[in-house]
Amino acid sequence: MRSISRVSAVAVTGVLALTALTGCGGDSLGEGKNANKIKIMVGGLDKVIYLPAMLTQRLGYFKDEGLDVSLLTEPAGVQAETALVSGDVQGTVGFYDHTLDLQTKGKHVESVVQLSHAPGEVEVVSNKAAGSLSGPKDFKGKKLGVTGLGSSTDFLTKYLAVRGGGKSGDFTPVAVGAGQTFIAALKQGSIQGGMTTDPTVTNIVDQKLGKILIDMRTPEGSQAALGGPYPSSSMYMNADWVDSHKPAVQKLVNAFVKTLKWMSSHSPEEIAAKMPADYAQGGKSLYAQSIKATLPMFTKDGVMPANGPETVEKVLKAFNPNLKNATVDLSKTYTTEFAKKAH
Repeated sequence: MRSISRVSAVAVTGVLALTALTGCGGDSLGEGKNANKIKIMVGGLDKVIYLPAMLTQRLGYFKDEGLDVSLLTEPAGVQAETALVSGDVQGTVGFYDHTLDLQTKGKHVESVVQLSHAPGEVEVVSNKAAGSLSGPKDFKGKKLGVTGLGSSTDFLTKYLAVRGGGKSGDFTPVAVGAGQTFIAALKQGSIQGGMTTDPTVTNIVDQKLGKILIDMRTPEGSQAALGGPYPSSSMYMNADWVDSHKPAVQKLVNAFVKTLKWMSSHSPEEIAAKMPADYAQGGKSLYAQSIKATLPMFTKDGVMPANGPETVEKVLKAFNPNLKNATVDLSKTYTTEFAKKAH
């Protein structure tokens, strides 16, 4: 896993990269001769749930499409979302649920390629707290880790609390990021449990620091915990930018769909071998294991799963005051136009 100093270095690098690039103006890079120069912010490049972003780069598929893609990283999806809304980047690889939340705030953002049909998230509990925390019914009074306040891990944890018979305010969400910072919070007891992804989950179990309470890395796990398919990892973009840059968007989606197909026909070990070496901080074998556990969450075609948007809306409306009484036009939160053409 990344050390705390490593996480800080990545964050600083991301900020510096944005500072250097935003001086040119967000949309201007997508016009004219620079139509194929695209910046994408990822809500944690080394998270397995967002693995297709870096893998597409490493496989050379962006380049094959004639694209010059820069991948930037933020530790939480909500921060990646902010970079898109502010115009600093043209696309964000993050959770689809942000498109619904943003619509209620007057922002038209849509998923152009759906990378997954399950959250890929896991609720874990520390060994110390395992006796008093066996499921969502026990969330009350607990401090639970999330990547960031307002992030998808925050959304999902609140929903699990409500579905378990409690209230979204029963627990205290603590922003601890992912990777080493999450593990440190668990070790120190500043959180009793929390929601995170691989490779953090696999490392927690391997180090015997805690255990899995709720596993949503598969469609079956998503069905059991949330009542249906939960499309999560996606690439979403401002709809106006999509409409005015359709050739570039099609090239992006072509590259991602090619990666999804490649992933479906290669082993976790082969996938791990293509990724940057420092992503496997727990060792190559453990990293491949974390990829294997998470692979079922990914789609093979980039198309939004049937009834997926409805499940996400149901989850968000259960606790999110912005959505509870709002009318959301789900048809404007995603498009299958590009993924279907990619086939």
